[in-house]
Amino acid sequence: MVESKEVHLANRPKGLPRQEDFSIVTKQLPEPGDGEMLVRNIWMSVDPYMRGRMRAGKSYVAPFEVGQVLDGGAVGEVVKSNLDGYEPGDMVRSMNGWREFFVTDGQGLTKLPPTGAPSELYLGLLGMPGLTAYFGLFEVGALKDGETVFVSGAAGAVGSVVCQLAKIKGCTVIASCGSADKAKWVEQDIGADVVINYRSCDNLTEALAAAAPAGIDVYFDNVGGEHLEAALMNMRNRGRIVECGMIADYNATGALEGTQNLIQVIVRQLRMEGFIVGQFEEHYPAAMKQMMAWYHDGQLNARSTILEGIETAPQAMIGLFEGLNTGKMLVNLCAHEHVGIEVEVI
Repeated sequence: MVESKEVHLANRPKGLPRQEDFSIVTKQLPEPGDGEMLVRNIWMSVDPYMRGRMRAGKSYVAPFEVGQVLDGGAVGEVVKSNLDGYEPGDMVRSMNGWREFFVTDGQGLTKLPPTGAPSELYLGLLGMPGLTAYFGLFEVGALKDGETVFVSGAAGAVGSVVCQLAKIKGCTVIASCGSADKAKWVEQDIGADVVINYRSCDNLTEALAAAAPAGIDVYFDNVGGEHLEAALMNMRNRGRIVECGMIADYNATGALEGTQNLIQVIVRQLRMEGFIVGQFEEHYPAAMKQMMAWYHDGQLNARSTILEGIETAPQAMIGLFEGLNTGKMLVNLCAHEHVGIEVEVI
């Protein structure tokens, strides 16, 4: 028997999640049977979309159930294997996060290739956030070389990659984030041309107009709310708005106010489109090949904010909405050396 701690949803949060909305439960796992293997998670991803899964009701992904273990992206190491094609020491990516160990028949798992990239990157730059940035910008946003791009949430896991991809295509990048430290990183390391700290900005619409006097071609929206309204007033005619997320509304407890100037979609003949990265699944291999090439060429870099131990997973989730993270929010579930990636250990 293997003892494994896991995180359960104790209550459906009202507003910002609280520590008491989660519980740490210890389970006894059986030895893997024929055609099964035991995996120890090393890295666990925490992502904004998970907040939506804490609500009851129909969405594009099933909600978490109260009293049950949560799930999400994770990278782990095979400990014992009775499954053909897997050996102890193999690294795998799964959706079996929020737990230390799990027994599996291999369904839904991906063996990580020997690329030389740190395994944690497969939850960020080379994982779902990176692919979200890639397809959102190039497919939904139909980015053209040399355009002007505005990115909200630019210090986050998706936004920071969007900024870098746009710079690879020779674009002018205007970025928004919520602190001076984040602004410094986005400008100096990510390469944004102009960075707006929206928390110290008197008028976001005016600040954006000053940063992009000729207008914006593509707005990559991770925030919604005030950011969307500011972008709408500064779009060029026939610009494109990529709706990836609206984190400003994720913890709302009452009726949402809504965007006040949506008529600009008509006035400026804009295209505004939401997307889910899974709709591009058949194109993942080609995108991953390109992202890996840019990473090894030094054109893409990553940063992670890391909390240590399964017990810190709720704190990591709460921290997403308090601005705790710069780059990808991760939980390190066991001792691990961080190699080749800039990290901020909390």
